[in-house]
Amino acid sequence: MVARAIGTGTISFGLVSIPIKLFSCSQPSSGVSFNMLHGKCKSRLKQQYICPRDNNEVVGREDMVKGYEFQKDQYVAFTEEELKQLAEESTKSIDITEFVPLAKVDPVYFDGAYYLGPDKGGARAYSLLAEVMRRTSRCALAKWAARGKQYLVLVRPTADGLVMQQLLYADEVRAFSEVPLDRTDVREAELKLAMQLVEQISSDEFHPENYEDGVKKRILEVIQRKVEGQEVTAAATEEPRAQIIDLMEALKASLGAKAAAAAAGSDAAGGPPGAGARAAAAPAPAAGEDEEEESAARKPAKRAGGGREAAGQEGRPRAAGRGGGRGGSSKS
Repeated sequence: MVARAIGTGTISFGLVSIPIKLFSCSQPSSGVSFNMLHGKCKSRLKQQYICPRDNNEVVGREDMVKGYEFQKDQYVAFTEEELKQLAEESTKSIDITEFVPLAKVDPVYFDGAYYLGPDKGGARAYSLLAEVMRRTSRCALAKWAARGKQYLVLVRPTADGLVMQQLLYADEVRAFSEVPLDRTDVREAELKLAMQLVEQISSDEFHPENYEDGVKKRILEVIQRKVEGQEVTAAATEEPRAQIIDLMEALKASLGAKAAAAAAGSDAAGGPPGAGARAAAAPAPAAGEDEEEESAARKPAKRAGGGREAAGQEGRPRAAGRGGGRGGSSKS
């Protein structure tokens, strides 16, 4: 189904103006929401505003004004005319201020995102801008005035076109230094086991279709049963599993579980009988605290699979991208 544009505008940089259309990235209809009902008759309730100072008098919309709380229970009031004067004029222009490397934008700044498509007469300039940013691995930072506010946005290329990521301003993002951390040293033996575990469950591409919202699916199933008049019973809760406190034991247990799963898959795929079981039964490389124990643990591992062991000892760079928006770097 062809998406419907939710707005129009222009991308401006230098003397170049590119007419574009804005499209929503998300599917609001896919969410599950509930309405407040009267428990007795199941009618939908309506909200009212009351004033506790005036004996809980119901206040109509025509008697409401907006106010800013500058101290506890102390407000300054604004009329609609005053607020209109303060609002930013919606220019529908996305004014590019600079181009920066996409990898340098932390995704923690990402907020909402929009797809951008070319409007009439803008296809050639739109394609040119997208290709330039792909080849230079850069994205555009811009200002966008809409809905009475001024937004900081990031325009980035994808394989298909352009995405506009709404960003948070610097004063809207909390510094990580505010997070309390207990600094500890990473032991080499633990690092090697952890790298093996990461290697086992690594993928080269992101496939979002492989994931689904299990809670939403469960809620929709219960809703459908209620619509059909079926009785709904609560499922038994799973007993919490014992936690492995020792980090080395947790890593070894994780590696063993992954190896067993791989072995089962190998037998199911028609491998030699028992080959998977033998692989799963092979113990994980031992890891001691001193160098002598670590050396002894590495030798049998090299004989069993030297290429894999060598690969596990090298650090791998962590890929980071500010994809979506307030996003492509992280919250982008």
